Amino acid sequence: MRRRALLVTMATLACPTILRAQGRQGPPHEWVFGAWTGGLFPPNDADTPNCFGSPTVVFTKDIVMRASLLDTPYRQRVIETVALQPNGLEFRFLPAAPQGSAFSSRLPPDFGFGCGGNPDVLRVERRGPDEIAFTDCSDFPSLLRRCTRRG
Repeated sequence: MRRRALLVTMATLACPTILRAQGRQGPPHEWVFGAWTGGLFPPNDADTPNCFGSPTVVFTKDIVMRASLLDTPYRQRVIETVALQPNGLEFRFLPAAPQGSAFSSRLPPDFGFGCGGNPDVLRVERRGPDEIAFTDCSDFPSLLRRCTRRG
């Protein structure tokens, strides 16, 4: 038993990458996590605390939230899959059931991102280290910038 422990210890010291666990790789959309401003209008003040107070879009591991011009609460979409594209990402969201109420059982008109007629798809194009654009999305004609803190 001691000999086996000694061999394992020697192997670990000689070739540390063989016996150690591989580092865990993050999700493909990890680079987009955080708060973003712009999209609805040209972005501004991305490096001030005000940007974090009212971002236009927020990306998390499981959810994408977007601001609405018509309502105060953010529209939340649950991510079904994320695919890498040559210069960005393609999100597919879980289809949403209409919110039943006394007055209607329809989805709000701004539930999706206005992209190509499908509210369950969002294509994100990387334009720079902290700039993205939603391709073919009528609701988000402008660039988005990541909210950052100054130095």
